[in-house]
Amino acid sequence: MGSLPPAEQPPPHAVMIPYPAQGHVTPMLQLAKLLHARGFHVTFVNNEFNHRRHLRARGPAALDGAPGFRFAAIDDGLPRCDADATQDVPALCYSTMTTCLPRFKDLVARLDAEADRPRVTCVVADSTMTFALRAARELGLRAATLWTASACGFITYYHYRHLVDRGLVPLRDEAQLADGYLDTVVDWVPGAPADLRLRDFPSFVRTTDPDDVMLNFFIHETAGMSQASAVVINTFDELDATLLDAMAKLLPPLYTVGPLPLTVRNNVPAGSPVAAIASNLWKEQDAPLRWLDGRPPRSVVYVNFGSITVMSSEQLAEFAWGLANTGYAFLWNVRPDLVKGDSAGLPPEFAAATEGRSMLSTWCPQAAVLEHEAVGVFLTHSGWNSTLESICGGVPMVCWPFFAEQQTNCRYKCTEWGIGMEIGGDVERAEVEALIREAMEGDKGREMRRRAAELRESAVAAAGPGGRSMRNVDRLIDEVLLA
Repeated sequence: MGSLPPAEQPPPHAVMIPYPAQGHVTPMLQLAKLLHARGFHVTFVNNEFNHRRHLRARGPAALDGAPGFRFAAIDDGLPRCDADATQDVPALCYSTMTTCLPRFKDLVARLDAEADRPRVTCVVADSTMTFALRAARELGLRAATLWTASACGFITYYHYRHLVDRGLVPLRDEAQLADGYLDTVVDWVPGAPADLRLRDFPSFVRTTDPDDVMLNFFIHETAGMSQASAVVINTFDELDATLLDAMAKLLPPLYTVGPLPLTVRNNVPAGSPVAAIASNLWKEQDAPLRWLDGRPPRSVVYVNFGSITVMSSEQLAEFAWGLANTGYAFLWNVRPDLVKGDSAGLPPEFAAATEGRSMLSTWCPQAAVLEHEAVGVFLTHSGWNSTLESICGGVPMVCWPFFAEQQTNCRYKCTEWGIGMEIGGDVERAEVEALIREAMEGDKGREMRRRAAELRESAVAAAGPGGRSMRNVDRLIDEVLLA
């Protein structure tokens, strides 16, 4: 167990700040619970937009915290907005990168001025919020960074700068998106497959603008990670050994602590005052779990495209009819903002065609859903939290990546790990139906399920009490946060 100071001394105080999107808030909160369980006082920092969303989604007491666990908020620099939707990503990235350093330093000063909590001793910042690492250095605080995405996502983001140096990115013109240029093989990325293609890189390479915000944001932020004394990553060694070896040559010392949902479940006591603190920005619904309880094992298709993916109404209809035509029962999370510029409405004839075998929700407890024996396949956008939760449930995936490193995760699931199949290009109902059928009951689906079960065993072993992931949390405490 991590070595904490004698009881008469104040506890160490970690200020933890995620990037303000659901896929980043969730793993940072999970890591925060692990540090709290080891005796840290934690201040968890949301942006003000998400702070208000939490209160709307989970009620006025949602951010009351617990003994030794407090919430705080900072201004992200964007105009006030109270929409129940994810903020504009490029605008948010540019704003956090350029405006948040002084605000974060001011927050730390305010925390240190409060008599009812210990002085701040360390910062744990999202790897895409490296202004907080700079602040820690300027304030003389210990600092670690949490890479919340995949290892394959990191290794490809890190080499954005080399794609630019070699003239592969930005694209010459929009025509290159359709003329096969994205099939260009990039065989010089250490730790990556020799047949990695440009289309397998995170999607922000698909730009013609050398000043593209997202392209330059990731070049800036991956370089900024070197300001930390440690990089924490939400994966486990058996899944990503080759990539972790390559990352270790580029970064401060690495600490694998995942899959975080299992590490938390196995190492934070159920009676802990922080166990029930949740991070969902949409109101969760429990009815889907009750609906699954009445279904046979591996009979249900679970569908969720995450917190950011948007699609056209035509694409929504193709997914809907592809699902309907399989004949399988399905549980589908349809966020209110899933369709671009419109409400996510499904045609009444779809409801009639799937009556008795469909369950629609807006947001549900996904980790519990994916561990339910009734779920046979996960139709997913391939975000990293969703991917890990599917591995933890031993559930194979049909993938429709939307943006960012979801394309890279999809490549690895389909080709390197053998646990997924990809819906290519635009959405057509016939392909949706065929891939779901194959994943549910075809030969490839059986092999995917076998491989997913193997990875699940490795994940459970890594995240168990005394497993490598919790040992790494304790090493992080001893070697970095208390050093």
